[in-house]
Amino acid sequence: MEEPRAMSDTNQPSRPAEAPAAAETPPLRVNRTRTGVRAKGDPSALDLDDPALYLNRELSHLQFNIRVLEQALDESHPLLNRLMFLLIFSSNLDEFFEIRVAGLKHQLALGNDSTGADGMLPRQVLGEISRIAHEQVARQYQLLNEVLIPALEEQHLRFRRRDQWTPAQQAWVRDYFDDEIMPVISPIGLDPSHPFPRLVNKSLNFIVELEGKDAFGREGGLAILPAPRSLPRLIALPAECCAEGYSEYVFLSSMIHAHAHEVFPGMQVRGCYQFRLTRNADLSVDPEAVSDLASALRGELLARRYGSGVRLEVADNCPEPLAEFLLKQFELEQNDLYRVQGPVNLTRMMAVLADVERPELRYRPFTPGLPKALKKHDSLFEAIKDGDILLHHPFHAFSPVEELLAEAARDPAVLAIKQTLYRTGADSQIVSALVEAARGGKEVTVVIELRARFDEADNLALASRLQEAGAIVIYGVMAFKTHAKLMHIVRRERGELRYYAHLGTGNYHSGTAKLYTDYSLMTAHEALCEDVHKVFQQLSGMGKARHIEHLLHAPFTLHEQMVAMIDREAAHAAAGRRAHLIIKCNSLTEPKLIRALYRASHAGVECDLIIRGMCCLRPGVPGISDNIRVRSIVGRFLEHTRVFYFHNDASPEVWASSADFMERNMFHRVETCFPLLDRKLAARVRKDLETYLVDNCQSWLLDSDGTYHKRELGDAAPISAQETLLYAYASKA
Repeated sequence: MEEPRAMSDTNQPSRPAEAPAAAETPPLRVNRTRTGVRAKGDPSALDLDDPALYLNRELSHLQFNIRVLEQALDESHPLLNRLMFLLIFSSNLDEFFEIRVAGLKHQLALGNDSTGADGMLPRQVLGEISRIAHEQVARQYQLLNEVLIPALEEQHLRFRRRDQWTPAQQAWVRDYFDDEIMPVISPIGLDPSHPFPRLVNKSLNFIVELEGKDAFGREGGLAILPAPRSLPRLIALPAECCAEGYSEYVFLSSMIHAHAHEVFPGMQVRGCYQFRLTRNADLSVDPEAVSDLASALRGELLARRYGSGVRLEVADNCPEPLAEFLLKQFELEQNDLYRVQGPVNLTRMMAVLADVERPELRYRPFTPGLPKALKKHDSLFEAIKDGDILLHHPFHAFSPVEELLAEAARDPAVLAIKQTLYRTGADSQIVSALVEAARGGKEVTVVIELRARFDEADNLALASRLQEAGAIVIYGVMAFKTHAKLMHIVRRERGELRYYAHLGTGNYHSGTAKLYTDYSLMTAHEALCEDVHKVFQQLSGMGKARHIEHLLHAPFTLHEQMVAMIDREAAHAAAGRRAHLIIKCNSLTEPKLIRALYRASHAGVECDLIIRGMCCLRPGVPGISDNIRVRSIVGRFLEHTRVFYFHNDASPEVWASSADFMERNMFHRVETCFPLLDRKLAARVRKDLETYLVDNCQSWLLDSDGTYHKRELGDAAPISAQETLLYAYASKA
């Protein structure tokens, strides 16, 4: 999600004093011939443990969120999509505080001063996060109030503030308050018998100053007014109350502000100020203390709503004594306070995106394409037998994956289906097909990862639905999240059993398949399908995996083999041979992989890294990472593919994976990485990667000091990788 103008240094994390000087970004080279770059000295003499060589993970994560916010400034995006990017920044920042900031605070509370490879102490990181986040939140609201809202009003989409309501709108709001809000609102006066209430994570609330006496003769003071969670935060005004040709909206918070005095009859409301508390939302399940994971998670899901506070947002006009009072109640410090010029819960403005039917203010629609191989046969099994089929979502449709499972569920020749589920929709066709297959008497085994963050409740419901249909449901391995994306089908053909498999870089979710870029491989390759079968046997039977021929498998072989392949490329370069690798993934944080890339660069390997989010590697450090270029592509679609290309002395290898280059993926999750054995498909993926390398519209380049700058178009023709792939693969109809 990204693509505006370059950010100023004031929007970046401060550069550590010991950081290497930023090197000028080398010119982009694609389809390069041997460069003649040779190793500079003895690689064993390099100190690759030096903290100055590593960027902080959390600050890098925050930088990605800033690149998302930058999209709201980019006028090449349609107006409603610019608003969407601004709201996604809010949603991302919420999760950043709920998980990353909460984790750092918890680490401090335990007195744990351990550091990552970058050497920054937790308190230092929190201080830098606070500085950057305060700057960016202020910038976000300024952008909303001064740029987007006026631009939306020019398009006859108006958000009405209280002081802008017409008499007709005031009357309608009063009726709405009386009919919809007043019956469900519950004020809480604060006194010894009414202590400060426990407030739900990220809920909208008001702190109210009162004067006078209530019905029981108690002196007024403070009250808390939680906004009803059952009501929308943004309400569309009826057409008869709107200016001609306009769609107009009011915020629930404005309605409550305007009529707060009616909630406290006989008392004077001296002030009413909105606030929102963000809590620690990470689940904590001790694998050694749990006998039933599903039951333990159900209990943790309730606790998530009331975790310790990590951030307090208040209206910018909230008096300092009230803000201090709230901070004290939530045991927070001054740098945890965020004063905002607008609604504290901006994410809830997403409702307007669903409500407004203005196609000219959105990205143009497109019809996902289908590979030609799928159009030659009525049966997907017959098509896959002809050769491997590679889908590139969202440019290619996700429907063939759903149709493969649906066909398997109906086909009497199919005996068994095995499937991993990490995130999937509540009304998933994938799950419906598995239910149909189980009810039809097929052997259906589903490995559901209950701990997929923020999808735990949905996955518990899916597990129950599948179990009721007769499927065998496995919750994966207790200490390792099952993140692999695998489907395995056993079919009887001419008296013999034949395997079919699907392997992917993304989730089995039709909704995200329209928004995320991912690869899907459908194959009948005997050895590869046998490998998938062995992985499922290991997940269900807990035995050691027998020899796996083609797949790389975390937490067993993936990390070791990735390091080995990078080192192999370094050996080619050291021997004077052409050496080149391209790594595309969401995050690069694992120190041993970073050190391997440093060794490769030092040896003379040209390293092109396409890292959407967190990157802890410093490119352009003289003598160490001169040959490494890091770019982040953020645009219309969320870049989610994990693809790795190795030139390998003119015997190229292309791999796709469910895993990022992170510690958790390599050591604490069940992941798979699969080779593209079909040379044409491998060549196609390399061409896709090179398209990303020449992007000059949505590409941000990482400098060695940890800052990103937008790649300048200059005199070159504009090239958008996502638009190019959309044109290449989507339907031309």
